[in-house]
Amino acid sequence: MTASSIAGAAPAPGILDRERIIAEPGFNRWLVPPAALAIHLCIGMAYGFSVFWLPLSRALGVQKPVVCPGLSLVSALFTTSCDWPIADLGWIFTLFFVILGAAAAVWGGWLERAGPRKAGVVAAICWCGGLLIAAFGIWVHQLWLMWLGSGIIGGVGLGLGYISPVSTLIKWFPDRRGMATGMAIMGFGGGAMIGAPLANHLINVFHGPVQVGVWQTFVALAVIYFVFMMAGAFGYRVPPEGWQPAGWTPPDAKRAMITHGNVALEDAHRTPQFWLIWGVLTLNVSAGIGVIGMASPMLQEIFGGKLIGHPEIGFTQLDPGQRVAVAAIAAGFTGLLSLFNIGGRFFWASLSDVISRKATYACFFLIGIVLYAGAPWAAHLGSRALFVAMMCVILSMYGGSFSTVPAYLADIFGTRYVGAIHGRLLTAWSTAGIIGPVLVNYIRQGEIAAGVPRDQIYNVTLYILAGLLVLGFIANLLVRPLPPRWFMAEEPIPASAAPPPTRASGVGSGGFSAVTVLAWLAVGIPIAWGAWVALSSAFVLFR
Repeated sequence: MTASSIAGAAPAPGILDRERIIAEPGFNRWLVPPAALAIHLCIGMAYGFSVFWLPLSRALGVQKPVVCPGLSLVSALFTTSCDWPIADLGWIFTLFFVILGAAAAVWGGWLERAGPRKAGVVAAICWCGGLLIAAFGIWVHQLWLMWLGSGIIGGVGLGLGYISPVSTLIKWFPDRRGMATGMAIMGFGGGAMIGAPLANHLINVFHGPVQVGVWQTFVALAVIYFVFMMAGAFGYRVPPEGWQPAGWTPPDAKRAMITHGNVALEDAHRTPQFWLIWGVLTLNVSAGIGVIGMASPMLQEIFGGKLIGHPEIGFTQLDPGQRVAVAAIAAGFTGLLSLFNIGGRFFWASLSDVISRKATYACFFLIGIVLYAGAPWAAHLGSRALFVAMMCVILSMYGGSFSTVPAYLADIFGTRYVGAIHGRLLTAWSTAGIIGPVLVNYIRQGEIAAGVPRDQIYNVTLYILAGLLVLGFIANLLVRPLPPRWFMAEEPIPASAAPPPTRASGVGSGGFSAVTVLAWLAVGIPIAWGAWVALSSAFVLFR
């Protein structure tokens, strides 16, 4: 071989490049969902970070917080002699979802070019590296390092990890788009269900007379999560160009409102449809995230002594022992909501394959309006079971909105750039993460200041959230298929680049080998353990 031929040869693709992960004949497409779940179950711990707030609020004092009166937020970021207020720690939670949406929007286009493996590896480095930086921040008692590590760098990992499998799964499962994305995004909802009790156990292991055990827990979680996320990233494969499941016929576009074309990334946000779906997601998530953020105090304040068999005692009249008992029941309520949040992601997304994405969102809004508006009535009746059931259905639809929207986008804008378009749409989540909690927290504060009884302070909030869903229903009703002018001209694949028919036909249909079974067990066992823990805590609700 001559030097010139060597110089002219294209460099071999690297191990992380998209070209290296094109599936070979015999590859089973059912290996991709557990790879996605492995990443989502790890980054989903972002929902469970509240387990760290109490021990971190006494990181110096260990047994009780070292309180510094008049400590400002800026001072808290740099203090080494005062324990951190929980409110200042809680900003990490806000940073998670603001940075998640921003990172997904900024790097979504890069992800489509680089492929899911490279994006998954970067997500693992950012999420786990962020945990290590935060652990160092706890060790040296610098809150700004925690914000930087977990909140900002970790938030970038959240964004990339969250959208890394979306485009890939939709291309592997064009026949079951909703179910496929539902399986993966279910993992994000389940991350806290597994991670929170695991973190609590690790804190108890590392806790000692002079340490609360959180920085050690962060290091342990970073190692565990890095192994799982790297396994998931290296488990990703993309189908060959033009691949379709054997025997599958694309649905009629007019009947199913599923396009056969593709919209360029730079054009998607110029369409009314993008902003209508953005509004649909923002309004539905704003309502749901407001409930999630206040689920535990909501149950305690509405039902008070009724939760422990003393209906004559209101929340403000509970003694310290009774408050502990009521808080334990509320924790079970939170665990039950997490199960419905997770289950709803799979159930509603799978249902959308049958009744269409638009009809599924119509269900979210119509059922949600009835439930939000009816919850104060259930509370007035004193029916704990009815109120809990309403909240569980609401949380199932909150989770379902996240898992259904990627398929909704693929139906409207095509599959080529759906991952990047989904990334930009997630700015709706960032917006909702501000709207929902602000509405609930400030209205609650105003109602308390006005002297409204504690069992009624959420009534106005729930009615306003129902009003948000009315607006969401209207926005969803206005979504229509795109006019043909928005679609890209399809370029024929060069003969040299086109996969041979035997390769395309042999991909995706491999049987359930031992590898497939092991992959599903690797994610299924932790999910089953987390579900058991959540159910066990939920039993307290109905004793």
